[in-house]
Amino acid sequence: MNLLLDTHVALWAITDNPKLSQKARELIESPRSVIWISSATLWEIAIKHSLGKGDMPVSSQQAMHYFQESGYRFLAIEAEHTIAVEALPNHHQDPFDRILIAQALAEPMRLMTHDQLVALYSDTIIKI
Repeated sequence: MNLLLDTHVALWAITDNPKLSQKARELIESPRSVIWISSATLWEIAIKHSLGKGDMPVSSQQAMHYFQESGYRFLAIEAEHTIAVEALPNHHQDPFDRILIAQALAEPMRLMTHDQLVALYSDTIIKI
């Protein structure tokens, strides 16, 4: 299964945060799962970490290193992904989440999130 992790889930996974549920851990660690990180996630980490936001415990460079060490793959933002954002309902206004949703739906992949609003977009989104 191709799993695209949202930013918080990705950070929780690499920092072994207790907020990551057992279900999420099992899916991420399953040998049948291929874990993907969007370029948008690294961009969000870079912006928020540079602003001193407390929910970004590592820099984007550190996060990328940890993602690579974990064997995660990286998903570039393609033109088709950006176009798909326009067709999304307005359940959620965060531009980072909206591009992740569009990428997951366009690829297709299962997006793993903790955000209830993100989960409204599709039954293929895994809410943890």
